[in-house]
Amino acid sequence: MNSLVILLDLDGTLVERGRPVPGAAHAIMELRRAGHTVRVFTNTDSRGEAALVKQIRRMGIPVALGEVFTPVVAALRVLTLASRVLVLADRAVRDEFPAQSDNSRPTHVIVGDCRQTLSYPVLDAAFRAVRDGAELLALQGGRYFRAADGDHLDTGAIVAAIEYATGSKARLLGKPSPDFLRLAAGDVPADRLWVVGDDRTTDILMAHRGGATSVQVRTGKYLDQQAAEGLAEPTHVIDSIAGLPALVEAQAIR
Repeated sequence: MNSLVILLDLDGTLVERGRPVPGAAHAIMELRRAGHTVRVFTNTDSRGEAALVKQIRRMGIPVALGEVFTPVVAALRVLTLASRVLVLADRAVRDEFPAQSDNSRPTHVIVGDCRQTLSYPVLDAAFRAVRDGAELLALQGGRYFRAADGDHLDTGAIVAAIEYATGSKARLLGKPSPDFLRLAAGDVPADRLWVVGDDRTTDILMAHRGGATSVQVRTGKYLDQQAAEGLAEPTHVIDSIAGLPALVEAQAIR
């Protein structure tokens, strides 16, 4: 097997309820020692790349700038210098868009994690902007996310409210968008691309759409989805990220 590009989901795969999954750091180091390229790709939309890299590194997981791909990174690649954006997100994400801070007649409305700042006037401003022709961009479409204190409403629910009120469909920038996969993977052909995650509605579905090999871990949302019907089926299933190097090696010698 030639060297692979392996995209690892963050929450539920490398990290669970705010703590690293046992063996996650060692698995990444083993894969890199074997010559594979490992990147973290995540629907995290609550902070910019640099802050997220620092957070991940504090948990002992070896990543660097340029190795973590998020919907915020995708949005910055989609926008142009002429874009004027209205950002429904907390300050950590809003600050990632300094050059597009003119909110008069926005060309785009970007919706991300806005737990700390969401209010009716802010939601109403987004509604009016989309009605006036701004493109609605969803950093991600998750229904809920898991944290140390339990499950919480996610960005997708806010996006759905604006879609319903305006009759417009958002352009999804995060998982399971095939565009997100292409931006994260670059020019790597599908037969050299592996996607590893816990969520069949995002990670595994996106891998299928992009023709990549998919691996589901039995952590994170695995149990929530175990009995669900009609979801994308992974190519492989492993107990946790700790077992990924052995799976990759086994496939290499087949």
